[in-house]
Amino acid sequence: MFDLIPFGNRFFATYDPFRELDELERRMFGTPTPALKTDIRETEQSYILEADLPGFSREEIHAEIRDGVLTLRAEHKKDDGEKDKDGNYIRRERSYASYQRRFSLDGIKADEISAAFRDGVLTLTLPKEEPKKADEGRKIEIG
Repeated sequence: MFDLIPFGNRFFATYDPFRELDELERRMFGTPTPALKTDIRETEQSYILEADLPGFSREEIHAEIRDGVLTLRAEHKKDDGEKDKDGNYIRRERSYASYQRRFSLDGIKADEISAAFRDGVLTLTLPKEEPKKADEGRKIEIG
């Protein structure tokens, strides 16, 4: 109901109060890099986490487990440049990218996690813990 726009009122249809702020941010900081995109699938025995990391090498990717949290980090610096005969740059384009995501490992056998990196996709297999049986309880005799 709140996205209804009166017929013929073009001002409200195109007005975005944050457009100027977005444009200012782009001018100051460039285009933001997208977040580390992940897909998580569930199988009977495990969860399969797939993270897109195009352009990264295996050495630039780090996975760490601490205090029941899986942290994925990827950082890379690229330096492409052409030099003239005196060693001065004619053109130089440098890029830097850094991504980080954290995932809770509740219900996961952290010591059995495995990882593979192929064709720009990091795949982690997160084996599930056996479900804990509910405590059936017991009766306490009061004396």
